[in-house]
Amino acid sequence: MSDVFYYFYRDLLKWLRGKIFVVTALVMPAAWLIFVGLALPTRFTNNYLEFITPGILVMTMLFSSLQGGSLLIFDKILGFLSKFMALPARRESILFGKISFITFRGILQSMVILGLAVVFGVSLPGPIGFIYMLVVLVMFGVLFSSLASAIALVVDDHDGYAAVNSMISMPLYFASSALMPYSSMPEWLRVIASINPVSFAIDTIRAVFSGQIIYTQLIVISAMAVVVLLISIYMFRKATI
Repeated sequence: MSDVFYYFYRDLLKWLRGKIFVVTALVMPAAWLIFVGLALPTRFTNNYLEFITPGILVMTMLFSSLQGGSLLIFDKILGFLSKFMALPARRESILFGKISFITFRGILQSMVILGLAVVFGVSLPGPIGFIYMLVVLVMFGVLFSSLASAIALVVDDHDGYAAVNSMISMPLYFASSALMPYSSMPEWLRVIASINPVSFAIDTIRAVFSGQIIYTQLIVISAMAVVVLLISIYMFRKATI
């Protein structure tokens, strides 16, 4: 566990030193929250900001998690990964440290966005609901940070990873229940959104904001996270033999 913490701490220090990256990571979600949540006219709700806030929180986690794969890309390119392999620590601790940091960073960014939403009038769930929302975001972050790490092990350069990242993140987000309810979607989009893990997280958090706790979708997200994490571990072991 201590080995995982040291790798986690290394990436955390690196992130905090690049202050511009800390700020820019919050710009897009904040812009969505303000310009879309406050300005977009809708017919299906009287408070679109409250409707879209869960989607923005999940979007923040999604984009932060998928962008996290670039950390492993840079370590590969700059030769740090091969140097870490020579250390006595377990090799998997490198991967676990990355996934832990990426998830932690996404949670921090999501909480900043949530605080901004509260400033604009969105009501927070109760203490139990808030904790449950964090659990959903953490499991969602583990799912996609594990996926990002697995992709980074296959892709050899940053530009290629950025292209794969965009190809995955944007369709996942827009083909979800983030921007509109299922009843307002065309049939083909409703089918895709209903099986989209991004929708699972959004629907669960949206239910929390309305005072409900739904366990089914969290169980599905957690199961997917475990499977993808195991695949990522297998690929990491294979890539570092």
